[in-house]
Amino acid sequence: MDVTNASNLLSNNVKLLKGEASKTACQGVLIAIASIIIATCLVSFYVNNSVSVESLLAAQRNNIALWMLDGIPFVFGMWGQYSSSIMAYQAGALIFDQTQELRNRTIDLEKHTNHVSTHDLLTDLPNRALFYDRVARTISSANSLTKQLSVLLIEIENFKDVYDTLGRNSSDLILKQFAVRLQGTSTEYDNVAKIDGNVFGILISNIENTYEAEQLAKHIQKAMEATFMVDRLQVGMHANIGIVHFPKHGEDVDTLVQKAGVALHMAQKSAKGYAIYEPSFDKHTPLRLTLMSELRRAIEKNDLTLFYQPKVSIKTNELYGAEALARWYHPIHGFIAPDEFVPMAERTRMIKQLTQWVLKRAFKDCAMWHEQGLNIKISVNLSTRDLHDPDLPDLIAGIAASSGIKPEWIILEITESAVMNEPENALAIINRLHDMGYQFSIDDFGTGYSSLAYLKKLPLAELKIDKSFVMDLMNSDNDMAIVKAIINLAHNLGLSVTAEGVETQAVLTKLKEYNCDGCD
Repeated sequence: MDVTNASNLLSNNVKLLKGEASKTACQGVLIAIASIIIATCLVSFYVNNSVSVESLLAAQRNNIALWMLDGIPFVFGMWGQYSSSIMAYQAGALIFDQTQELRNRTIDLEKHTNHVSTHDLLTDLPNRALFYDRVARTISSANSLTKQLSVLLIEIENFKDVYDTLGRNSSDLILKQFAVRLQGTSTEYDNVAKIDGNVFGILISNIENTYEAEQLAKHIQKAMEATFMVDRLQVGMHANIGIVHFPKHGEDVDTLVQKAGVALHMAQKSAKGYAIYEPSFDKHTPLRLTLMSELRRAIEKNDLTLFYQPKVSIKTNELYGAEALARWYHPIHGFIAPDEFVPMAERTRMIKQLTQWVLKRAFKDCAMWHEQGLNIKISVNLSTRDLHDPDLPDLIAGIAASSGIKPEWIILEITESAVMNEPENALAIINRLHDMGYQFSIDDFGTGYSSLAYLKKLPLAELKIDKSFVMDLMNSDNDMAIVKAIINLAHNLGLSVTAEGVETQAVLTKLKEYNCDGCD
């Protein structure tokens, strides 16, 4: 708001308030005049025993008290006008100040909201979305200026050990200290970001030599050598770093981050603690690069296929559910295994689109089957990224409304590793969906970093025993013991148990003996 508009607003408010105050002042003057007339009549009657025009004029001429009373309305009128002007101006100024204060608070709140949507709450660093946007913008400008840039992904190697040993508060302190040290090593302060739970990113732009990225990696390693202080404890932390260069390793942000993730994985096995991406790190690299872009088009054009693996009750041999499984038949390369394209989608931002496609198809098919009288439950897998997407409950609510399904018809399958990565955030989203009526199943139970402490917190309906324990059940005493223990644990927790990978009658009979509920 400029000075002229502010002045006009204040002037209009003053006029409005002054007009209201003037009405009140006029009413007071009228009351005073009425009082004078009444007083004059009383004096006339008291002196002359009558009230007439002559006696009224005589009373006014001869009574000094009435002269003084006659002047009071004019005094009060002038004083009322003056007072009303002052009060109106003060009230207008007060309203203007309060309005301006409210407007400033609104602006501050909008700024805070915008900041929170693009920054990590714990470290105040840019988040994944803002980092991707900055990399994309830098790539665009680098293309026009033929410049090079590098992207580094930095992971705290032993972060999970700290989390499991010291808890969330202490691990949060580690993240804050780690973030500060990263900012200290980078000359481009704003290009440091927190990508995921214990993974950070750094963008180096306008570099003359890609060797600068390797030097920065060494500086980061050096910066992490000093111990971290947590509740008077000295904790040693280590960093793994994956490095990629533009345009050598990719020409878009998704490709660069995906390859940086591959390099980060190799850095975990390197004695140096960092690795620069090489094509040998990634199997079938030319095919993978092609598949990354083609997977996006396949999702957009609905070229994927959804199959359903039946779930059968071991006790009654009746079909009670099915698991939705996405499959991709490429027109050139043929069948692409989900073990290839799903992890590829998880390393990029395509996993959200893939999950959305599966949910839409599965919910639609489920609604159609229920209309036809086939009352079965459909299981849909959620990835690690899905459980850290705050928009997931709203996305599922919208798809459910459009397809006409009921939440009790759906079981959402999650993995142990998905929950253990930032468990508090994952639990918050799981509980939101559970409150909406959805049931949950732990997929591949026994293969991840199991935590009974978190298992008892989850609103689960089912445990699924991984096929690695089931397929060799008849030949391994260890597998028998594990399967039996999982079934007993689940039943004691009030959960049903489904065994994966049942392929023989002997295994089915053994599972029935152990009181397993179902198989797929």
